[in-house]
Amino acid sequence: MEVIMKVKAIKTAVMAGSLALMTPLLALAEEAAAAPTLDTGDTAWLLISSALVLLMLPGLALFYGGMVRSKNVLSTMMHSFVAMGLVAVQWLVIGYSISFGDDKAGGFFGGLNKMMLSGITIDSLSGTIPEYVFAMFQGMFAIITIALISGAVAERIKFSAYCVFALAWTTLVYDPIAHWVWGGGWLAKLAPAALDFAGGTVVHLSSGISALALIMFLGKRHGFPTERMAPHSLPLTLLGTGLLWFGWYGFNAGSALAANGTAALAFTTTTVAPAAAGLTWMIAEWIHAGKPSALGFASGVVAGLVAITPAAGFVTPGWALVIGVGAGVICYLAVLMKAKLKYDDSLDAFGIHGVGGAFGAIATGAFATVGATGLIVGNTAQFFSQIIAVAAAGAYAFVVTCVIAFVIDKTIGLRVEKEDEIVGLDQTQHSESGYNLF
Repeated sequence: MEVIMKVKAIKTAVMAGSLALMTPLLALAEEAAAAPTLDTGDTAWLLISSALVLLMLPGLALFYGGMVRSKNVLSTMMHSFVAMGLVAVQWLVIGYSISFGDDKAGGFFGGLNKMMLSGITIDSLSGTIPEYVFAMFQGMFAIITIALISGAVAERIKFSAYCVFALAWTTLVYDPIAHWVWGGGWLAKLAPAALDFAGGTVVHLSSGISALALIMFLGKRHGFPTERMAPHSLPLTLLGTGLLWFGWYGFNAGSALAANGTAALAFTTTTVAPAAAGLTWMIAEWIHAGKPSALGFASGVVAGLVAITPAAGFVTPGWALVIGVGAGVICYLAVLMKAKLKYDDSLDAFGIHGVGGAFGAIATGAFATVGATGLIVGNTAQFFSQIIAVAAAGAYAFVVTCVIAFVIDKTIGLRVEKEDEIVGLDQTQHSESGYNLF
C-alpha cells in the first residue's frame, strides 16, 4: 500500500508541475490566437476595393458631366476630380484622425492622435489588414462624399467657393459623422448600435441633406424652371452609371473588410438592388410620362445602389430586391417633387442620395437578418436606432452645412455672377471648353 501511495503522490506532483509549466505557455498561446494577424487575401481584396472606390470618382464625373449643359461639362467634372486632391490631403492631415482617432467629447469626434497617420507603421494592423490599407479605403469614402454634393449646385457655384466648402464640410460634417457610426462614436454605442454597412447614413444621407441646405444659399439657376436645361450628353451619363456600379462593388463588398462570406453577400445584394431599382424607376416613368428614358433607368440604378449601401451585408438577396423596388419608386417620387416645390437640385443629389440614403438606413433596420436583426424578426430596438441615426446625422449635416455656406457666402461668395453663369462655367471659371470642335 505504501508503494502505491508513493506512486500516486509522484504522479500528482508530476501532473501539478506539468500544469504549472503549461499554464504560462497556454496563456501565451491564447494571447497569440487573440492578437490580429495579417491575412494576405483580405489585404489584397481591400487594396482592390480601395481602387474600385476611387474609380467611382471618374464615374461620378461622367454621370454628372453628361447631365449638364455643354458649357458647364468641364466645371462639373472638375468638382469630382478636384475632390481627389483636396480630400486626400485633408484625410492624411486630420480627417482620418477625427474619424478614427481616440474617442473624444462623449463619442462626438475622434482625437488628434492620428494626425498625419501618426503612430501607424507598415506593421500596424486593423483587424487582418494593414492599417494603412484601412485608412486609404476609408479615405476613398470621404473623397466621393463631397463630390456627391456637387450635383445639387452644378452650373452656378464658384470653383473657389466649392474648394473651400469641400475642405470645411469634410472636416466639420463628414469626419464627425463617420466617427459616430464607424469610429466608435455615440451612434455605435446605442443599444443596439446603429447599422450602416457601407455608408447609407455616413455618405449618402449626409451628402444629400447637405446638398439641400446648400441649395438654399445658392438659389436657382438663371432661367430655372422656365428655360429648358436638358442634359447635353446622355451617353456620358450612361458610361458614368456603369463605372459607378462597377466601383460600388468595392464600396459595398469591400466594407466587409475581408474576403469572406459577408463580402460575397454584399456583392450579391449590390447586384440585385440596383437592377430592381433601375427597372422600377423605368416602369414608373413609363406609366407616368408615357416613355422610358435612359436617364430614368440610370437614375434608378444609382438610387438602388444608394439604398442598398447601408444594408448590403445585413440583408438577404430577397430583401435586397424589396429595397431596390422601394428605392426606385420612392426616389422617383422625390425627384418629381422638385418640379412641384420648385427648388433647383440640378442633378438630383437630394432626391437620390438624401432620400435614398434615409430610406436605405431605415430599411436596414426593418429587413436585417444577417449578422443583426431588424423589425421583420421583431427587433424594434434596431429599427428605432436606425431612425435615431437618420434624424441625428441629417439634422447635424443640415445645420452645419448652413453655417459653412453662410460664412463662405458672406466672405468670398458662393455663386458666380449672372453674366458668368450665362456664358458658362467652363469659360468663366477655368478658361477652357469641353468641346473644341471648330
